[in-house]
Amino acid sequence: MKHYFQPKTWMAALDELDQQSPSYSLNRAESLRRTLITLATVSISLLFLHYAKFTSSFYLFLSMIESALHLPSQYFSVMIEQTGWQQLIGFTWWTLCHFIAFILLPLFVIKVLFKESFTNYGWRWQETHKHWAGYVCLLAPILCFVYIASLGTDFVRVYPFYKLTQRSFIDLILWEVIYLAQFVCLEFFFRGFMLQALRPALGANAIWIMCVPYMMIHLPKLWPEATGAILFGFFLGILAMRSRSIWGGVLVHAGVALSMDIAAIVRTGGLPTQFFVP
Repeated sequence: MKHYFQPKTWMAALDELDQQSPSYSLNRAESLRRTLITLATVSISLLFLHYAKFTSSFYLFLSMIESALHLPSQYFSVMIEQTGWQQLIGFTWWTLCHFIAFILLPLFVIKVLFKESFTNYGWRWQETHKHWAGYVCLLAPILCFVYIASLGTDFVRVYPFYKLTQRSFIDLILWEVIYLAQFVCLEFFFRGFMLQALRPALGANAIWIMCVPYMMIHLPKLWPEATGAILFGFFLGILAMRSRSIWGGVLVHAGVALSMDIAAIVRTGGLPTQFFVP
């Protein structure tokens, strides 16, 4: 497995991908239009997500519905607060915004503008299993870093994002389902849509182009995570382009996310003792 860590291997992989179909399969005019449409979609999706994903935007949306239906002010807000699940509902909105920005908008472009099947954009398993060693080499050092980082106070202040995971197993399970669904959206957007849409125009250069916005969405997080996103995105890009699938990246993200949450939970009192708290 050590060859995965050699820069010469990375460049050889990029050269190999450049020579394979569908790299550079479009003519100059088609490449121009494909690149413009793809990067415009990426810009719109990220712009929407940046401003819509916050809980404050969710309550603003609810207030607009209240006005449209002539309901009392904060009618929905009071109902949500009474459930005791307001924080989890806020994160559900967060994941829904990822779904709209990272899946619905690109799917519209794929079907309507590109007139292609969205299953060709990484949704199939394809050859993911043939590249298991690459995914293991990517995941293993990150898990080591997670353990070291979990010993610090900053780590447990940040993770898990949902602060009631220790209230009950239902809280923990629902949070992880919502959290992991967001990674499916993320992997499709960056390693499915961006790579497969840009590859016919730009070949393996699509990987580096994808890495730029992928790193930038990590800027609000701790600096080691944002820095690591550069190489993480690069390697995942190579593996996704080789396997023609997003699912290896989804599994790696799931492994990292779960390990970070569990490490933080163990550090701060352990797993919940109750199954459900009404």
